Amino acid sequence: MLSIKMLNLNFSPFSTLITERLILRQLNFKDANEIMILRSNDSVNEFIGRPKSIDFGEAEKFIEKIENGIANNEWIYWVITLKEVDILIGTICYWNIVVENNMAEISYELHPHFQGKGMMQEAIPEIIKYGFNKMKLEIITAFTHPGNNGSTNLLLKYNFLLDKNYEYVGKEEAGEHSAYYLKRPA
Repeated sequence: MLSIKMLNLNFSPFSTLITERLILRQLNFKDANEIMILRSNDSVNEFIGRPKSIDFGEAEKFIEKIENGIANNEWIYWVITLKEVDILIGTICYWNIVVENNMAEISYELHPHFQGKGMMQEAIPEIIKYGFNKMKLEIITAFTHPGNNGSTNLLLKYNFLLDKNYEYVGKEEAGEHSAYYLKRPA
């Protein structure tokens, strides 16, 4: 008999994750200024197709959208902070969840001041574990711009494979980005 695993998309209560140096916690309105700064940073936006900058009001609307999506179990979105200082330095999330395929896309961004210091190397394994163990994902996808070597190397470090035949994401969906995937370990 065929066994179908169902995704666990109940994000309440919110799961705070802790690593050696980081706390991954829920976004809230006190993060509006840092969200504005992060989402307006030219270096962060270099490889992302989104508006170059946002104002404080747009940051608050973004936070409200994220909170609603989490409450409706449409996605889960963590703020990355240092343990010593509860200030947003980056974000990481699962979104574009495809229930019928037990699949979700991982996405992340980090303020340039914290890049190259192993922060994402610390956060991503926790998020992968959460995706496979808590959400019951079978496949995690990711997109990165071909010129974003740091992101590509990060995905490869965690055994993501290039979806060169567009088996898990459509070519149109990928656009100018490279698509990667990671299957649940057997």
